[in-house]
Amino acid sequence: MNKIIKMSVISLLSLIFILIVAVYIGLHLSLPKLTGEVKTIKVSGPVTIERDRLGTAVIRGKNRQDVAFALGFAHGQDRFFQMDLLRRNSAGELAEIFGPAALNLDKSRRFHQLRKRAEQIVAQLPAAQKQLLERYADGVNQALAEQSLNSFEYLLTRSSPKPWVSSDSLLVIYSMYLDLQGNTIKRDMTLTLIDHLFGTPMRQFITQASNYQAPLDGSIIANQGTAIPMLDEHLMAHRRELPIEELAEVGSNNWAVTGALTESGRAMLSDDMHLSFAVPIIWYRAQLNYPDATGDKVQVTGVSLPGAPAIVVGTNGKVAWGFTNAYIDTADWIAIDNSEMLTTEKEVIKLPASEVAYQFPMSRFGPVKLLAGHQYALSWVAHRDYAVDMELMGLETVDSVDEGLAIAKHFGIPVQNLLIVDDKGNAAWQPAGAVPARTNSADIAQQHDEVQWNNWLQDELELPQVKNPSSQRIWTANARVMSVQEAERFGDGGYALGARGMQIRDRLLAQDSFDEADFYRIQLDNEAKFYAPWHEYLVKALMTQPKRFAKDIQYLRDWGQCACADSVGFTLVKHFRSRLIDASFAPIEASLNKHTMSLSVLKRYLEPAMWQLLAEQPTTWLPDGFDNWQAFTIDAYVRSTEHLMAKYSEGGEYEDLAWGKVNTLHIQHPFSKQIPLLSRWLDMPLVTGFGDTFMPAVQRSSFGASQRFIVQPGLESQAVLTIPGGQSGHPLSKYYRAGFNEYAAAASTPLLPSQIEAKLTLQPIN
Repeated sequence: MNKIIKMSVISLLSLIFILIVAVYIGLHLSLPKLTGEVKTIKVSGPVTIERDRLGTAVIRGKNRQDVAFALGFAHGQDRFFQMDLLRRNSAGELAEIFGPAALNLDKSRRFHQLRKRAEQIVAQLPAAQKQLLERYADGVNQALAEQSLNSFEYLLTRSSPKPWVSSDSLLVIYSMYLDLQGNTIKRDMTLTLIDHLFGTPMRQFITQASNYQAPLDGSIIANQGTAIPMLDEHLMAHRRELPIEELAEVGSNNWAVTGALTESGRAMLSDDMHLSFAVPIIWYRAQLNYPDATGDKVQVTGVSLPGAPAIVVGTNGKVAWGFTNAYIDTADWIAIDNSEMLTTEKEVIKLPASEVAYQFPMSRFGPVKLLAGHQYALSWVAHRDYAVDMELMGLETVDSVDEGLAIAKHFGIPVQNLLIVDDKGNAAWQPAGAVPARTNSADIAQQHDEVQWNNWLQDELELPQVKNPSSQRIWTANARVMSVQEAERFGDGGYALGARGMQIRDRLLAQDSFDEADFYRIQLDNEAKFYAPWHEYLVKALMTQPKRFAKDIQYLRDWGQCACADSVGFTLVKHFRSRLIDASFAPIEASLNKHTMSLSVLKRYLEPAMWQLLAEQPTTWLPDGFDNWQAFTIDAYVRSTEHLMAKYSEGGEYEDLAWGKVNTLHIQHPFSKQIPLLSRWLDMPLVTGFGDTFMPAVQRSSFGASQRFIVQPGLESQAVLTIPGGQSGHPLSKYYRAGFNEYAAAASTPLLPSQIEAKLTLQPIN
């Protein structure tokens, strides 16, 4: 019997070994070819793709069309599955790979009919843009054709890659719309429901002006002292406390100084775009080299978005540019009644072995949604024919800030705060992207006779602009940048609270000259200025019971006033604040949840309202069992700390609540989230975290600065581009994790490519 068991074990181990070897060999076969030659009929002359130690794609060609082909080829080699997910995400086609689990997400995407819109827009693009998209798609498909075996993601899902087409590149841009403006749509609908359920005073109380404002002109929206609405007894009796999710504040930081504040006399730019992290990271390092129409050499270096043929953020040696999400109001919900003529839109969603029919009503304003017994139509810039285009590529060849500002008015991207600087010392800010021209922005649904939907045309739109201000400094951080009057015109689409912007502004005003190292220190600034009042309030509350909370008080006193890795006190303060807000607004959250809505899209707006509650201490907001707000506050702290201990400490030790452990940087591959056994091979290493949402150093466990970019145009040899992940999406590639350790260690990785270690030539077939 023992012999039989022994033989069985040996046989099983042998099978496992054979399987591992087979998988390893299969993965090796799917590695892309990075050296030698590839023949193609799609280029007019030889094009080279070189790679350095980070896998940066350095592309050289005789014209922009050939370079687009080569960039598509490089993206297809290194990132095709990521590109596939991006186009499927916006088109609502994920269920075709992942099955019923993705069906609800697909339905929410089909509501916008973005594939249909992308195909219509491609047909209308200027010939030059259309040709570039075609050459790019040709390059992607050539890379697919060169593969000897599909990547492991397709093998695991038992699916096959589909060819890339021009409209897919626009779908990738639409995915950015969904990421960057999706909460704008939810925000207005949530405020509409609050207005319906609780009345206008509650909506105004929740959205009152904050003290955290740092616009470029110094203007302040005054807080008018909104009265605290009463909560009725019935609502409090049915109160149910639920955690209000803190959404990742999709946005970014950027700032610039003019040449008056640099030794070189050139302006300097910093840009770090805050996005959700995954493996591979969203950006792809690239340098494009080609002659322009006059024969002059163009060299543009920065990050590209796999799926599109452009450098998104970068420098051409004369001009450099970067973006943050602008958060102006780009969408309107319109209340419609039974007199409104509706049609039915029909979409077919494919599953691996079947398909599902999905239908929804359509109005003259846009697609229609039912909420709390009322119908609302959505009018959104992403539904307009100017929403996406390739005008961004024009920045590659501009020579000055003024040229860049002029072409930025026509960008077909989600509207951004463009910061642009040049080698002559100029620096400027301007909104860039699809900006609605209607002038009656609203926080809640409009009536159909108020809608200016026919006027959503950009052509003659005048945009606010700041160039070379007297301070010589410009900053944006997703909060209001423009003046109060301009903000009334363009509306609020979910502005950040403003704490980051204020801290960046103060850092810039604290010194009179800057270099790249100074800018990098600001990017890594994790001083907890925003949390200082919360820290003071919590210590004062706990000091009413000093013996009970002696240990807590000591950790709070030693907090270091920073989101530092070793700070236990910061963890206690941050989570207390969040728990107190959740507990205070629980009756409203519970009511919204009944309609599948949440305060999560408004949670950062609740800061001034929460402080007003603490100052005035209304008894109608106190739940049963609490005689005063001090007891309510202490209870929120106790339950917050108990939750932290249960989640992060097996032995109930405060040291386990150090912020670096609680906020561990954990960047995962989408597949390892579903199959944890794959984490060891697919994920980035775990890293002790630092930083937080309300300071320049933004970081959550899987969210933060997706790149750190600092440059003076013309001094690219001093420039920085650090990215939290590698170039390749292939786990056996040497470029899979290349560069991550430098990001994790807060080191500055050079922008320019280093010594070339691989060269592939795309040779034309004559």
